[in-house]
Amino acid sequence: MTLQIEPIGTVVGGRKEVADDYWGGVQSIIRLNAAYPRDVVRGLEEFSHLLVTWHFSKASPDDVALHARSPRNDPRWEPSGTFVHRNHRRPNQLATSFPRLIKVDGLDLHVADLDAVDGTPVYDLAPYFQEMGPRGDVREPEWPGEMLKDYWASN
Repeated sequence: MTLQIEPIGTVVGGRKEVADDYWGGVQSIIRLNAAYPRDVVRGLEEFSHLLVTWHFSKASPDDVALHARSPRNDPRWEPSGTFVHRNHRRPNQLATSFPRLIKVDGLDLHVADLDAVDGTPVYDLAPYFQEMGPRGDVREPEWPGEMLKDYWASN
């Protein structure tokens, strides 16, 4: 089955260029579709964080890599498969982020720490519920912590 979806909004402002690190403190706006009634965001301001699904729109479908490779092509880290990475090289080139919601202004959602660039199409969003987050202990290998040590640093 093929799923056809339309963007619900667009990222406005923030960073203009794609980058691997230094996303800390970046502020932008998720501008929702102007045809939506304002009621679609009623009560959203009560939440501190969002769950946002967006598209790596600056990537090419030719970037998809269905094989194991070292994260960021760094040979210090063992090769791992496509679905172990969180980058644009995945089949649908979708990403999920958890930005802080600063304020709701009509259909403009002011956010911080959204790691999507200006012009990025947003396909879905929801408030982050702690109760829906990971259950139990979270485990991961060492390489994500090493690789992402500067991800949320300020530039």
